[in-house]
Amino acid sequence: MVEEEAAITMGEEEEEEEENASIPNEEYSWPVLRFDVPPHRTYHFHHQFITPTNPNNFLKAVKWSPDGSSFLTTSEDNTLRLFALPGSDSDIPLNTSDDEDSYAASLVMSEGESIHDFCWYPYMSASDPVTNVFATTTRDHPIHLWDATSGQLRCTYRAYDAMDEITAAFSVAFNPAGTKIFAGYNKCIRMFDLHRPGRDFKLHSTVKDKKEGQTGIISALAFSPSHNGMLALGSYSQTTAIYTEDNMELLYVLHGQEGGVTHVQFSRDGNYLYTGGRKDPYILCWDVRKAVDCVYKLYRSAENTNQRILFDIDPSGRHLGTGGQDGSVHIYDLQTGQWVSSFEAAQDTVNGFSFHPFLPHAVSSSGHRRFVIPEEDSDEDLSLSGGENCVSVWSFCYDSKMEDFKDDGSFNDQSGSGSLD
Repeated sequence: MVEEEAAITMGEEEEEEEENASIPNEEYSWPVLRFDVPPHRTYHFHHQFITPTNPNNFLKAVKWSPDGSSFLTTSEDNTLRLFALPGSDSDIPLNTSDDEDSYAASLVMSEGESIHDFCWYPYMSASDPVTNVFATTTRDHPIHLWDATSGQLRCTYRAYDAMDEITAAFSVAFNPAGTKIFAGYNKCIRMFDLHRPGRDFKLHSTVKDKKEGQTGIISALAFSPSHNGMLALGSYSQTTAIYTEDNMELLYVLHGQEGGVTHVQFSRDGNYLYTGGRKDPYILCWDVRKAVDCVYKLYRSAENTNQRILFDIDPSGRHLGTGGQDGSVHIYDLQTGQWVSSFEAAQDTVNGFSFHPFLPHAVSSSGHRRFVIPEEDSDEDLSLSGGENCVSVWSFCYDSKMEDFKDDGSFNDQSGSGSLD
């Protein structure tokens, strides 16, 4: 009963949140990030991810919250850590030593098994505890809705198979309206009403007549940000399918990924879709208005790993950033598909990269699974260095306004160094 009341309360307020979010702020213009200047590492975290039972614990992913107030990490120790972003009036104690973490996580939440995926509520605001939530899906567990204010589990959404046993989702996402949770399973997706926690859901099979449609585990989900009702589903069968959200009508099935799809993301205008896969060195760009051929490919060093390597598009929608096994973050121009620049983010696989939703900052996570067999007579320390298995917050130089062009088409020199304070 408490679970239902909590979810219903959020449902009553989400219409107001959506209405406020739709009001454009004419005074604000996106900062134009300058990628010709290497970013500055503002904050760094490493020691908090070392556990006594697993000294080689590694990061899996990192994502900014929609309001930009914090970022959330997942790691191999089945733990979620929430880091609030310090501000000018922040009381977060900062450590300036290069050998220590910049500051401690605000919240630490433990799951029972390996975390498959997580996502923020789209209208989340740290100033409104009702909407300050995120969803997770873990192995052999139902979907959990976590309170990002208290760190407590708010409610669960449970899916059952034909044997009436709980089955875990492999991917999870909120719809743009914030009223439903879409979750990916083997050859199907399930849709949960956010207002009704429990075992009520709608099931849609992605395979028709055992032949047509999309086979395999639905490993990635993404909704178009332009509110055109399009939904992309990535599968370990190396395909990506595009559906309409309202009736789940299949529009396209995209082929071309060399490995199972692990991440899908629409462009800011909703006209293009970017897909990446495991053991696949290319992010593919598709024009969803025709979706016949791949527009271009973006290279990243990922051909030798099964990891999910997350990429992201900057707030202006002009550039894409992605990590890889080479420890660098590579920036690409989305208008031309050309490489722009890169910078070293870690001495390890960079498996997560996320731009701040409106400030000239980004966050990266690194790490990968290591199989180390210690020798009996060896006193070698198996723990990783500070440049491995770490999270870093980056500050970019930027031009203050997108509209400030010179006659020759270049930007006016109004660049400055981004600051978190």
